[in-house]
Amino acid sequence: MKNWKPLFFENSKIPVLLSKIAPINIFALSFSFFVWCRAEMPERTKRHETIHYQQQLELFMVFQWIMYGAFWLWGYIKYRDGKKAYYQCPFEQEAYANDTDVDYLENRKRFAWLQYRV
Repeated sequence: MKNWKPLFFENSKIPVLLSKIAPINIFALSFSFFVWCRAEMPERTKRHETIHYQQQLELFMVFQWIMYGAFWLWGYIKYRDGKKAYYQCPFEQEAYANDTDVDYLENRKRFAWLQYRV
């Protein structure tokens, strides 16, 4: 499971459309076995979204999205800022902290996002 990767779709309209309702401008989005990106995907973005994919696998897909929403809502209540709530989500903190490390996915411990706090 650790070496599993999602399917990548570049030049997709999905992030563009979702950006209209999101608190951030979405460049790429990982959902289940798929990653959509509004342009060609740099390796860093692929790593970032693959970290999210691994988080989703750990939480049987649906629970990661439920928790993601709960973390975001808690952050929004705490900070009164949708963008800050997004960046303070433990799932995003793990992905942003490690998406430049080319070896991270090989060495990542399961449930690594638990070390981050909202």
